[in-house]
This record gives sequence, structure tokens and C-alpha cells, in this order.
Amino acid sequence: MAGVATAYHLAVRRGLRDIKLVDEREPLTLTSDKGTEGYRNWFPGPGPQMMRFMNRSIDLIEETRAESAGAFQIHRRGYVMLTSDPDRFAEMVTTAEAISSLGAGPLRRGPQVIGEVPSPSDGGPSLPGGADLIDDPDAIRRRFPFVTDRVRGMVHVRRAGFFDAVAMARWMLERVRSAGVEVVRDRIEAVDITGGRVRGVRLAASGRIDTGRLVLAAGPLMPEAARMIGIELPVFCELHAKLALDDRDGVVPRTAPMMIWNDPVVLEWSDAERRSLEAEPEARALLGPLPAGVHLRPRGSGCELLLIWTYDARPRAAEWPPRYDPHYGEALLRAAAHMVPGLAGHAGRAAAGRVDGGYYCKTPENRPLVGPLPVEGAWVIGALSGFGIMGAHAAADLLCAHLEGDAIPEYAQVFAPSRYSDPEYVESMRGWRGWSGQL
Repeated sequence: MAGVATAYHLAVRRGLRDIKLVDEREPLTLTSDKGTEGYRNWFPGPGPQMMRFMNRSIDLIEETRAESAGAFQIHRRGYVMLTSDPDRFAEMVTTAEAISSLGAGPLRRGPQVIGEVPSPSDGGPSLPGGADLIDDPDAIRRRFPFVTDRVRGMVHVRRAGFFDAVAMARWMLERVRSAGVEVVRDRIEAVDITGGRVRGVRLAASGRIDTGRLVLAAGPLMPEAARMIGIELPVFCELHAKLALDDRDGVVPRTAPMMIWNDPVVLEWSDAERRSLEAEPEARALLGPLPAGVHLRPRGSGCELLLIWTYDARPRAAEWPPRYDPHYGEALLRAAAHMVPGLAGHAGRAAAGRVDGGYYCKTPENRPLVGPLPVEGAWVIGALSGFGIMGAHAAADLLCAHLEGDAIPEYAQVFAPSRYSDPEYVESMRGWRGWSGQL
């Protein structure tokens, strides 16, 4: 998505020519079509930079939707974060107050703010932003009767939802091809650097491309791509998966927002299942407390339900195809039942669904890398973590400003690769969490 968005902003929005988009696979098929296609302007600090970056990106998504005359749909139903713990809700409120102050929009309190969640096809740019804070269980369940009666608090983020990201990308690809961009189905094997600057690239099957400007938009393959120009980037990968399940019983309404359970969970297993898991050293963690964050949403006009949860976020080298925990789907279903009890009826049926996913490529502080690299003529747009779909437009817009020497937004410096050469910035990272802003 980052590469396609960059080609779109260069060729279509800025009118540049002689651009080649090189990918050995069909565009988006490595990781960008494996996500949940969510978006939100709900990011913590430190500082307002991620918030401003994401607000800009959502503006561009909405502009692109209008420009495409409805080539893709945006469902601005929000993100609903739930808890059964009043103390945890108090913490969620404190976090919401901090995020609101960074530019997410105003907070509204009390059960009177709950209403239907509209989902206009244009994404609803005129709808309110900010978030609703509710600590009335009856009011929450009147609006979302499918959630557990143990719920005690809710934060409903309003400038958030999901959209058909693949359809948006296909539309952008059509536009870039019409603007003269050549999509080259090949693999870059080497980069020619002579005299300290990029001179060209060598392809596996179709020879050489002479160029003085190279943008690396390699997703989780960014470490290998950077090594071709002699650079080690401060990035690592995490494997994230999801389960797509047929919800023909309609346990989760098709109009539901993104639903998120903010409590840790302990999964329910039968005695036989527990003995089986205890016999597998790598599966024993599923018997104890597991982290918060299981979330789900409906997808499409049919019965598909997407469920997502990352209980193992260990850094690992990217391998293709990814290998998933064989118990992932079943564990995910049982975790989601803590929030939506009706899903307990699906227990044992995870094998009927489909598990897939991809790698988040991340920096230590979970901010993207966008800007020039320390080799003349080389640029990067990557480390977009779990926000690549929602953030690709702003990242591409920023990269184009760097490439063309335009005025850059104030958040540009904290995303530039050069930030790690600033001792003050590096010192400020101490104590940051590598999953900051991540669900």
C-alpha cells in the first residue's frame, strides 16, 4: 500500500513522469491485503505528531474516496473499547483525555450521548470526532446488546472505522497506470551505488533500470532492501494474524463498529484440551492469563466476521509463507467470547474459518520511517507497523514533499530516519513502549 500510494501521489497528484513501480508479486499481496482495513485518529503521545499524521491521512482517504466517485466504501462506525473493570475504565478515561488533548476531538460523557452509529458511504466527514465515554452498563447494552453483561465501561472513538482498502488501492493503481507509471513485475537484486549515490538497480529477470532516485517501500522486507544500499535500519518484525469466520447466526450485527475487549483474559478449556495443551511446551501459555486487545468487526455484505488478537508479539524474522500457531483460531474465538458471549457457540469451529495475516515492520518506538536515507538518491517509506493501511496516504504525501523539496509538516522530523542521529531524540525514547498506539 505504501508503494502504490507513493506512485499515486507522485504521478497523479503531482504530475511527475518516468516512474516505475517494481514488485515481484501482485501489488498488495504480501501483507497489505491481509489486514483488518481499520482506521482511527486515536494515537497516544508523546507529542501530537502521530495524531496529526493520522488526521492528515484520514483526510486524504476521504478525498480519495470522493475523487474516485465511490470506487470504495468507508464505514465510519468507530472503534468501541470495552472493559468489565471500573478501575480499568478510569485508566481508559485518563488515556482518552490525553489523546483528546493531542487533537483527536472532544470527549462526551454520560449515557445520553449514545445513539445509532451512522455509516454513510462517503465515510461521514461531517460526523463528530473525539469519543464518547460511558460507564452505564445498561446504556452500553441497549446500544450493543450482543456484548457481555459484565461490561462496565466503554470508550467509543468516533473518527474511526474501516474501509475497503484493496478497492482503494486497485483504483489508485488504475490511476497511476493511466498517468504513465510502469508496473514492473520483477525483483530488485542489487542497487548500483557509485560515487556515494544511487545510479540504478539490477532486476532479476529484466535487466537494469538507470535511475538517480530510489524509494524503498518494501514492507516487512525493508531490512533486506536497506542492506542492498549498505544500511542497517532500526526495524524489526512481528507476526500478526486474524481469523475470518462465517457468522451465519448473526451473533455480531452487520452494522457493528470495531469492537475491542480491553481486559486480559483466561481461556476456558475442557480437561482433555488442557491436557493436550500441557503436552505442547509452546502451547502452555494458552492456559494462563493472556493480554487484552482481542477485537472484531463484520466485513462485507455477507456473513464474514474478522477476529484479531496478538497474544505473541515476539520479534522474529519474516518468512514466507508465515507459520501460525495451530491453536490461534480456537484461542481467538474463546477470547472473543469474553466480550461477545454468543461466540461461545462457535467454540470448536475455528477450523471452518481461515487464518491468515502478515508482519508488522516496526521501529523501536513504533513510529514510521519516511524520508531520505544516508545514501544520496535513496528514500524510505516504511515501518508502518499496524497502521500501514490507514497511514499510507499521509506517509506518501510526506515522502513526496521530501522528494520534491516542498514545505514539510512539523511532524516530518520525528519520522525521518535521521532522527536516530539526534542524541536528544534517542534519549527521549527511553522508556517508550514498542507497541505504543497499537491495538
